[in-house]
Amino acid sequence: MTTTDRPDAAESAEPKGATEPNGPNGPSELAEARKVTLLDRILGRVPSADSELTQILETKTDEGSQEMMPRARTSTRELSRESGSVLRLPEGVRLDRSDIDVDIPEDETMILNLGPSHPSTHGVLRVMVELDGETVLRSKPVVGYLHTGMEKTAEELMYHQGGTNVTRMDYLSPFFNELGFCLSVEQLLDIEIPPRATWIRMLMCELNRISSHFLWLATNSSDLGAINMLVYGWRDREMVLAFFEKVTGLRMNHNYFRPGGVAADLPDGWHDDVLALCEAIPRRMDEYDNLLTGQPILQNRLKGVGPLDAATAIGLGVTGPLLRSTGVAWDLRRDQSYLAYDDVDFDVIVGTEGDCWDRYAIRFNEIRESVRIVRQIIDRMPSGDFRTQDKKVTPPPRNRIDESMEALIHHFKLYTEGFRVPPGDAYVPIESPRGESGCYIVSDGTARPYRMHMRAASFANLQAMAPLARGALIADTIAIVSTIDPVLGDVDR
Repeated sequence: MTTTDRPDAAESAEPKGATEPNGPNGPSELAEARKVTLLDRILGRVPSADSELTQILETKTDEGSQEMMPRARTSTRELSRESGSVLRLPEGVRLDRSDIDVDIPEDETMILNLGPSHPSTHGVLRVMVELDGETVLRSKPVVGYLHTGMEKTAEELMYHQGGTNVTRMDYLSPFFNELGFCLSVEQLLDIEIPPRATWIRMLMCELNRISSHFLWLATNSSDLGAINMLVYGWRDREMVLAFFEKVTGLRMNHNYFRPGGVAADLPDGWHDDVLALCEAIPRRMDEYDNLLTGQPILQNRLKGVGPLDAATAIGLGVTGPLLRSTGVAWDLRRDQSYLAYDDVDFDVIVGTEGDCWDRYAIRFNEIRESVRIVRQIIDRMPSGDFRTQDKKVTPPPRNRIDESMEALIHHFKLYTEGFRVPPGDAYVPIESPRGESGCYIVSDGTARPYRMHMRAASFANLQAMAPLARGALIADTIAIVSTIDPVLGDVDR
């Protein structure tokens, strides 16, 4: 006999302490109540009180302090930040809730989620927006969905292992992650790298800037409806990644920059490969100028959308194309020169209005400037060592390991114990495709960092979301996120 045939089945299945309702139908009412599951209430399959449904949804989706709450439950300081109207108040000045310029009654607005599962948020970015119809009143980016913990992981890795960790942060510009880490370690070690290693690093970084901007051009165009450009941008990026694979063995996450230089010299034929890229890319950019830049539809989607003024940008700490679009000509390659950028000629592209159109134009023309730099690197690439010969940080050549016991022991101890870095701290900023990036390292004199923190350009630039999106349409918000160009691996490192 099955359990459903037992006369006491209904009684035995009830939770302990449950009582039957006093209504005339008794058990049937209880059975009906059991059908009302949490999913039924959320999906609206059965009538539910508004307050109860609201409480269920808020509990299941709560993100703590990152959550955008109704205005009645938001502090004036937080409300001002979300509205994008006030950055910093003078000491002693207090803000009244009535000063916030949101004149729409709260019962006529709606708080909506964009992401984190959304192709146009360029990763697992969740943007909460308060809407009046399709107009954005408030916005707030919610991050932290990747949980990679790379900065904490760095404390358990020896310095020669650090490159494999940091290269995965901003996965669209891995060479810049590696460069920031290596420059800080080399500053602590007080060593100089050979000139050839310096110019190889510049070559790979500028090509990486081109590949990153190509992917941005592809995805930004797709977000705005220019689907053909998605294919063209990916295609052109593949040309650059094919060269990376020839040099490092990998298309992404290379671990090619090492403290003291680079992992290997450029392969035979690199000169012709890079020259072919420099010939092909400008022609493609001229074609994309005709395809995109002159299009009235693209111009209407970008011009005047998401404007940002210079004072607000500086106050928020944004850098890169986002800052330069406001007219501030700040580029670390020129203003705090590193590697050998002071030996090459290039222009810093700036805008005037700080809107999406300026950010588009800056990245578009930075591809051309990077090609200009790469051509100079081809002509001026020095010969010599690609890595410092300081035995403290550089292992012996592989062919020496089979011939010398001393070289074998040196190689073994270097890769099992690592090299010790003098106590101190260092931070060397660099200009990544998204803005200022850098690695702050605190050394306690051992072979592992005591602390490591990456200054992620994407994380800082996302702070501009509120002032950029205020007053924009919901469709414009997609264009704004795209022209910020965040990489969430960098944000959630």
